[in-house]
Amino acid sequence: MTVVYVVVLIVLGVLLLAAIIGGAMASRRNRAGEAALRQRLTEVDRQLAAAHASDRGWEREALEAAARGAFAERRPDAPIAGLELVQVVDEPGSEHDLAVFRVLSGSPPHASRLTLGRRDGAWYAAALEDEE
Repeated sequence: MTVVYVVVLIVLGVLLLAAIIGGAMASRRNRAGEAALRQRLTEVDRQLAAAHASDRGWEREALEAAARGAFAERRPDAPIAGLELVQVVDEPGSEHDLAVFRVLSGSPPHASRLTLGRRDGAWYAAALEDEE
């Protein structure tokens, strides 16, 4: 009987060690992903600044107001908990410009991807997709 208990304890010890190592690796991967996200957001801010310098339609406040309005129009029962500009596409002219936002809404927060396009100088909702 004691041999069985020793084997069970060894197996449990190995499983516990594997869980600790796996948790440490996941934590490390998450920290690396956070740094990449911050770097990507910094790049988006630079792109927005460059677009704004050449075209007044890229003012951050106006863009965020348009995003909030477009989201509220499509999902009136989902209050916005967070709004992040994640991509800027500034093509020559303004008819092909895109601004992509990550919108957190609801409780618990749910992420959606809102793409704004521009027509005649005004921003409109080109697409709204749920993130998985």
